[in-house]
Amino acid sequence: MQQTLKDLDAACRDHGTFRVHWCSKRRWNPSFRFPAGNHITVERLGKRKARAELPKLGWVSFRWSRHLDGQVRSVTLSRDGRHWFVSFLVEDGKQTPQQHPSESVVGVDRGVAAAVACSDGTMRDRQFAAPGEQRRYRRLQQKLARQQRGSANRQKTVAKMNRIKRRERDRRDDFTAWTGSRLAGLHGTVALEDLRTRNMTGIAKGTVEQPGSQVRQKAGLNRAILDKGWHELELALRSAARYTGARTVEVPAAYTSQTCSRCRRVDPVSRESQARFRCTTCGHCENADVNAAKNVLADGLSVSACGDSPSGGSVKQELAGTREVLPHRPAA
Repeated sequence: MQQTLKDLDAACRDHGTFRVHWCSKRRWNPSFRFPAGNHITVERLGKRKARAELPKLGWVSFRWSRHLDGQVRSVTLSRDGRHWFVSFLVEDGKQTPQQHPSESVVGVDRGVAAAVACSDGTMRDRQFAAPGEQRRYRRLQQKLARQQRGSANRQKTVAKMNRIKRRERDRRDDFTAWTGSRLAGLHGTVALEDLRTRNMTGIAKGTVEQPGSQVRQKAGLNRAILDKGWHELELALRSAARYTGARTVEVPAAYTSQTCSRCRRVDPVSRESQARFRCTTCGHCENADVNAAKNVLADGLSVSACGDSPSGGSVKQELAGTREVLPHRPAA
């Protein structure tokens, strides 16, 4: 409880007293932290079993999933559904390398059809929820809508839905961590689009003439964006780059999907579909996500050559007239 009060005080100082709110009862998962790492003892009992002595709790057994490889600074206990998890914050003494062993650069485009598309033609994607799980989750949603709020049966249905979503979330975390580790380990510089995922997944608002217009389409797009884990991939990449020395460069996302990577001409008609790009000027045909990744790489190389400003933005100023936006032409 003392550590919870300290966290509350730190949140009030950082964000302001009136901007700190209590977590929702339905979305809150119990968790608490033990900051005194020097008072915590960890013992390994077998290949897959260990225990930790926590203040005021005593010995707590847990599944040994990986080596700590460092001095324990704090321990956090959290609950997700019916299961409790323990995580250790350790000081491993490792420093970020000054330079990455490889000098290769790669551009990364995050999409809906494929989660990750690289400028070298590599595409990575994974299905996080099986078709059977999706059908079962929809049936549980229909069952939940007919149940009374606050009833025991409704709580059981919510627990079943949370188990399905937890498996989906674990698969997504594994995919983003693996992809971020591969990108940071193989390439010295990784160029990403500067995407504001929270703004992109906002709720669509209808007009006065058409209330609720495009709301269902926007909701489907939001689910597709959140399902691919765009923001989680960026966090995983930055976390892996701390150990490999890789550099991440953010470039503006405007016109990257409408620009031809060969002649650099911008035309919205060139994007024929979600997965096909055909330039209306030079006829270059390629996968739309790979073409966008090459444009991200080109912009990332320009930012790396000119340097970054201390505020985080690029000091490079693009000359006027380098990109020509063609007028929209209706498809034949």
